[in-house]
Amino acid sequence: MADKSSTSTNPTPNSLHPVYTVTNIQHKVRMLDGTKVSYPSWVKLFMLHATGYEVVHYIDGTPAPGKDDDDYPTWKKIDAVILQWIYGTLSDELLVRVLEDTSTTYEAWEWVKKLFLNNKGSRAHALQHELTNLTLSAMLDLDSYC
Repeated sequence: MADKSSTSTNPTPNSLHPVYTVTNIQHKVRMLDGTKVSYPSWVKLFMLHATGYEVVHYIDGTPAPGKDDDDYPTWKKIDAVILQWIYGTLSDELLVRVLEDTSTTYEAWEWVKKLFLNNKGSRAHALQHELTNLTLSAMLDLDSYC
């Protein structure tokens, strides 16, 4: 029997890679909009899905096979499907910021990550500064201040 390791991108001739069985990604991973669904929640849902469909190596930075490698055509097709998953679970506002003609799954994944985590440190610093300078006299009442 052929080895079916989770990192194989070239299934045996009579088998279909699990990625091709997904008909609607939005039934499994909710739409990332930054308000109703937060980035950390979206990542958890997406990673669960990617693990179950044996494609985590497309988004974790594992190098792609070379373009001359026999596995490359299959890898490229699966990469396109997962890229569709990412695009299909982004709000319209986020999609226009991430959509690229020649992007790979990993590049799109990193771009979404950068959108949400790039200013995390500066935002935390700004909120800390705001909290430090907050005074009771600037608030309507004690409940608002607390």
